[in-house]
Amino acid sequence: MTEPRKELRGLEGVAASGRPPARTRAQRLAADAADAAEVRHWQDHPDVIALRVERVRSQVDRLCWAGIVLGLAFTMANVQWFAAAGSVPWSLPWLAAWLLDPTVSLVLLAILRAEQVTARYQVHTGRWVRAAKWLALGATYVMNTWASFAAGSLSGVVLHSVTPLIVFAAAEAITDLRDKLTEAVNVAFMDAVDHAEPVSRPAVHQSTERKPRRTAAARRKLFADYLADARDAWSAGVVVTPAWIREVTGCSRGLSPRLAAALTAELDTTEPGKEQS
Repeated sequence: MTEPRKELRGLEGVAASGRPPARTRAQRLAADAADAAEVRHWQDHPDVIALRVERVRSQVDRLCWAGIVLGLAFTMANVQWFAAAGSVPWSLPWLAAWLLDPTVSLVLLAILRAEQVTARYQVHTGRWVRAAKWLALGATYVMNTWASFAAGSLSGVVLHSVTPLIVFAAAEAITDLRDKLTEAVNVAFMDAVDHAEPVSRPAVHQSTERKPRRTAAARRKLFADYLADARDAWSAGVVVTPAWIREVTGCSRGLSPRLAAALTAELDTTEPGKEQS
């Protein structure tokens, strides 16, 4: 009878001190497993992935814009010297020469700013946009290196070629990077919708009664299902935008541009048939 009495006295001491009983190692591991499962569940959530990609997109934009602006500022002095053509400093031709490079650079920055938005929603621009960008970059390169080519200075050509070529490459790469970052969000969302399995979370201090598992139909909603919801909600005169898609279907921000593009393509192909009938 001594052992039960000792155990009883130990429990009375814990109750008197007001401290909870120490958890066993198994209970601590179960709690850690539950926390890890919860963290893993939210790390794979499409909206969390989209938020991470948006942060990366902001960093990429800031770094690329800083490099492009610094590169264009470097070329400005070379272009001014090329346009001044030995004019007297502070004379009218010398001052007017400073306007040449900003004219080209502002056009280039306007195109890149527009592509920043179109690439965000994976809307591809036309040939004239790319032609204008290449013309602006080509003109900057020629004006930077013309004097070095004329003088036959190989080192001068290399020196004045590096910055315009870096700006040219960055201007092309930044558009593709934004497009691929948006595609990464879409792929992550579709992967989570199509392939994610319910996360098993060990219960800690909960009832051991098992709850019925949801069916696959209740757990998943495919791209076609969202598109069908948007199609049913659309009516004549409604402008299809990603924001409207999210409002009527409840889809994520990453998927809404693809749904808007798909629904717009359907409407473009069906409207002529309706008018003919």
